[in-house]
Amino acid sequence: MVHIERAPWREMVNHAQAVYPNECCGAMLGTVDGDNKVVTVAMLLDNVSQGSQAARYELRPEDLLKADREARRLGLDMIGIYHSHPDCGAYFSETDLKNSCPWYSFVVLSIQNGSFDHANSWLPNAEQTHAEKEELTWPES
Repeated sequence: MVHIERAPWREMVNHAQAVYPNECCGAMLGTVDGDNKVVTVAMLLDNVSQGSQAARYELRPEDLLKADREARRLGLDMIGIYHSHPDCGAYFSETDLKNSCPWYSFVVLSIQNGSFDHANSWLPNAEQTHAEKEELTWPES
């Protein structure tokens, strides 16, 4: 289960709405206790995709390393990555699966006509062939 606290949730939604109609992306930091993950910090990262940013996102490896270092500095865990899907559902695409890391949760925010609609969290398997939907909660859910 992934729970996102109020402040990081607002940052994630605001980020997704601000870059609409493009995809946003960022890192989620927090605590892990068994299967329970609590996101306490959202780190907004740049979408550096060279193609259409309305259809995909790409992170710089050095930005992921920076997020991991920040998590350790704060005594937190790197829980995963979030990104938005403009004008479509919060599903985990083939591209998302292919570019995933099996130890991270992936939160996808659906932004419809510039406003938040719904979100889902996904946990890919080690082979990156399938992702299980995780229970996801946030303050307004």
